[in-house]
Amino acid sequence: MTYATLFPAHVKLVEVGPRDGLQNERNSIPTHQKIELINRLSETGLTAIEATSFVSSKWVPQMEDALEVFTSIERKSQITYPVLVPNLNGLERAVSAGVTEIAIFGSASEAFSQKNINCTITESLERFQSVCLRALQKNIKIRGYISCTLGCPYQGAVSAHAVANIARQMIDLGCYEISLGDTIGAGTPLQAKKMIHAVLDEVPMEQLAIHFHDTRGQALANIYACLELGISVIDSSIAGLGGCPYAKGASGNVATEDLLYMLHGMNIDTGVNLAKVIEVGHFVQNGLGCQNRSKVGQAGITQ
Repeated sequence: MTYATLFPAHVKLVEVGPRDGLQNERNSIPTHQKIELINRLSETGLTAIEATSFVSSKWVPQMEDALEVFTSIERKSQITYPVLVPNLNGLERAVSAGVTEIAIFGSASEAFSQKNINCTITESLERFQSVCLRALQKNIKIRGYISCTLGCPYQGAVSAHAVANIARQMIDLGCYEISLGDTIGAGTPLQAKKMIHAVLDEVPMEQLAIHFHDTRGQALANIYACLELGISVIDSSIAGLGGCPYAKGASGNVATEDLLYMLHGMNIDTGVNLAKVIEVGHFVQNGLGCQNRSKVGQAGITQ
């Protein structure tokens, strides 16, 4: 067996910058700039771009223009544009906008669940039963997020078996894929592998994705470790945008530019044009006025 066969031949990137990235920006981003960001990302070869979140503007003011953003972007047939929904009200607003894929979210940490959505993990999953049933009736695909899979800012360590149990329940609710998130960037490669192994006892590899933050500079190392196991769907954020409004100290997601540079250097196909993504990263910094955390975006690419 050659070294290269340890890794998947193709990796799908799910770009979360327009939603998970922008929601943590302190300055209000004008609607037309959010639309331009998504349209620019749509020209890079990405096949999944998380567009916005149909949540209450009371809790996430940055997303109050969700309806206008989603209905104004130039949607391409080969690209999916999932949106986050917290409840039935959010789902109905998303349905009225013509959404074809939603994302629901839960936590592997009881303490974080209480801080984030004011309920227990069990209660949160029960709340999503009606959301998922309604979405499936409308032929809307459902993606599930699990936060704090490698650590919590409030309770500390999180059990890998707890992550696996929640992942199984989300699959039972109708999610086609579960994105496993290291919300505070606390994990290391061996911890990430242990967590993935535990989840694989409950959910097949082809239904798993990873979502790592780079708070401690471990995101790419953790992703590499998961690639060795066969993970082939990875969430990333243009220019490393992001964080979490309910997790103090959580810095940005892994930068799409940096992730692409690593994957292409490993001869893993993504179908995404790195040079075009870097251009969008420059737009994020210069057009939106957001910090560009991408090392590759700052240094450029070598020929």
